[in-house]
Amino acid sequence: MALDAVSRAAPSATGLTRRRLLVGGAAGVGLVVGWALWPRDHAVNLTAAEGETIFGPWIKIGADGQVTVAVPQAELGQGVFTALPQIVADELGADWRTVAVEPAPINPLYANRLAASVLFEDALGDLPERVRSRHAEAQTLMLTAASTSVRAFEGELRKAGTAARILLCKAAARRWDVDWHSCATLDGFVIAGGQRERFGALAADAADERLPSGDLPLRTGEEKRLTGESLPRLDAPAKVDGSASFAGDIRLPGMVFAAIRQGPIGDSRLVRVDRAAADRVRGVSAVVENPNWVAAVGETWWAANAALDGLAPRFETRSPLVDSESIDAALDAALDGEGARMARVGDLAATFKDAQVVTADYRVGAALHAAIEPTTATAAWRDGRLTLWMPTQAPALARAAAARTLGIGEERVVLHPTIAGGSFGANLEHQVAEQAALLARRLEKPVQLTWSRSETCLHDRYRPPAAARMTARLAKGGGVAGWLCKIAAPSVGHELSERLLADDTTARAAMLLPQGGDTLAVEGAVPTYAIPALAVDHHPAEIGVPVGYWRSGAHSYTAFFNECFIDELAHVAGIEAHSFRIAMLGGNPRLARCLSTVATLGGWQGGIPGSGQGLACHQMRGSFIAVMAEARMGADQRVKVDRLVAAVDCGRQINPDLVLQQIEGGLMFGMAAALGATTGFTDNLADVRGFGAMNLPRLADTPEVSVELIRSDADPGGVSELAVPPVAPAIANAVMAATGVRLRRLPLLPEEE
Repeated sequence: MALDAVSRAAPSATGLTRRRLLVGGAAGVGLVVGWALWPRDHAVNLTAAEGETIFGPWIKIGADGQVTVAVPQAELGQGVFTALPQIVADELGADWRTVAVEPAPINPLYANRLAASVLFEDALGDLPERVRSRHAEAQTLMLTAASTSVRAFEGELRKAGTAARILLCKAAARRWDVDWHSCATLDGFVIAGGQRERFGALAADAADERLPSGDLPLRTGEEKRLTGESLPRLDAPAKVDGSASFAGDIRLPGMVFAAIRQGPIGDSRLVRVDRAAADRVRGVSAVVENPNWVAAVGETWWAANAALDGLAPRFETRSPLVDSESIDAALDAALDGEGARMARVGDLAATFKDAQVVTADYRVGAALHAAIEPTTATAAWRDGRLTLWMPTQAPALARAAAARTLGIGEERVVLHPTIAGGSFGANLEHQVAEQAALLARRLEKPVQLTWSRSETCLHDRYRPPAAARMTARLAKGGGVAGWLCKIAAPSVGHELSERLLADDTTARAAMLLPQGGDTLAVEGAVPTYAIPALAVDHHPAEIGVPVGYWRSGAHSYTAFFNECFIDELAHVAGIEAHSFRIAMLGGNPRLARCLSTVATLGGWQGGIPGSGQGLACHQMRGSFIAVMAEARMGADQRVKVDRLVAAVDCGRQINPDLVLQQIEGGLMFGMAAALGATTGFTDNLADVRGFGAMNLPRLADTPEVSVELIRSDADPGGVSELAVPPVAPAIANAVMAATGVRLRRLPLLPEEE
């Protein structure tokens, strides 16, 4: 396709040409290069500063040689602002020292179909694949979730880098009067023989070039390739020197600060506040009441939050009582009731008929997201338009929610996504965007709303609590002949879809159909082992607590159920736990290699009584991991973890340091979830109100950690969630080896607690 598509779209009467095009309201003047790498019904809306040339939806190259990559994924600490630009820079042949990054604007071009297929399987899973793909684009489902960033965008980014490289080479070839095929790129230069020129000097001329027809050739050669290199993070310097802007750092003229108090879980309504007491707090300027929350506004957030205590808001809750006992009862009732079969292999009924079986029940508590950054958003209302600054994993959905709340069109909402201080799935939600929008319009001045730590805990969208009843028949000579997993858990997939896709008519229509089991609630429950007859059932539980997506989702508890039960079966069979697993992994060599590697690296002693060693393995998102833990019971009767060893095969690694960071962080996150990070409930309120009550591991509790990254040429798999699921079962299995006591409940606490 000719590269004059953009200039054709601009009427000549305006005087704008390809060399003078104001892009999307940008303050500067830049150039746009268009080619057939994106659907023709979506225009690129990147903005160009003076001297910049825009190469499609992903790349800008300045006259100074700076290469800027637009990244549609939220930077949550996982390194996506480095990994995705690294893919482009590798294919482009850029000098890493000249590469920059900026958040991509909201645009259907950046829809994450892979993440949508995971998060919204329960709402959209019955649609044909082609329809689902177009639906994600039509609804602008820009999503950062489910370890999909590299997997979803590597191909597009490589094509974009390739296209820009070819255009630069053609511009250089025209200047040098050589065949463009003889040109190559390296360290930010186009080179041909003894001639070389910087990207920046060629970018403007590249706007006049055309791409060749057919598939574009990827960059060849191994010299100075960036894929597989542990390049420094692009976001690190700003975070180290404090110049990085989080949502709480936004400052606007005339801005005020707001704190909020929301009603208990369920159908709660605000019935009374003491405004006089709030008025006595110095620096407080307003109190805003809503049917189910009240906000105090002041010159500082601390004043606003103090005013909330003075307001002493009272709420009336009309829904049934929710507490830990009612949740346990709901899970028990669901487990004893009718379930929906989610997966089946072989004839399980025949396998279990008249057989001696092994059974075990397990349970996990509701888990908090507990990111360091509290829930926050900054909003400004001016001239009928709303501007938002917030950390979000779903910017288009947050924008739509804010527009719906104010009753305005989405085109009148501008959302600036900020980097986040962690999230673990919490920033998929958008309640704070709705609240900040209402406050900004009501007050008619910029407002920064920040939930207190207590409020962030009380109104989390928790990882659902769950219970499992495991049943298995051992095969003669070892292994498992039959396996039945029944899981009682809330229908988190349906709940998430109903909440996040509230404006999506297709999703709403699909959810009107009869609902059976919930895919997201039992994700990862099918064991990785070769078992001839198995079944997984979901028993939906109505617990009265809002639930959402949490780092690794249901894998965080299904791996616990499976890997603890496998250990119990190995014990009953009288077979060493490592050998028991390996014997059933003949069809899964990558996971078997992880398991063998971690046993060798960790000095596996066979899990003998007193060894304090435990194993677990898992696969998810196209990646494989095995973990060995060494743990014991301390004098205070709490679990102490002395060592964690992991072996990981995540396919081709874009940046090994980023992989290592995510695996090490995931191990610590999984350990926190094994020992704490959960909450009970009393009178429709979470019991945990802050970090101090979460039993999170501290520096003194941190075990020795060893990670082996296994080299692989397979396509990249997901990494950011991978290490979380196997940690808890590995620790539980280690405690069993150390004490002879099997802990079947998360967090791993003595029964009396």
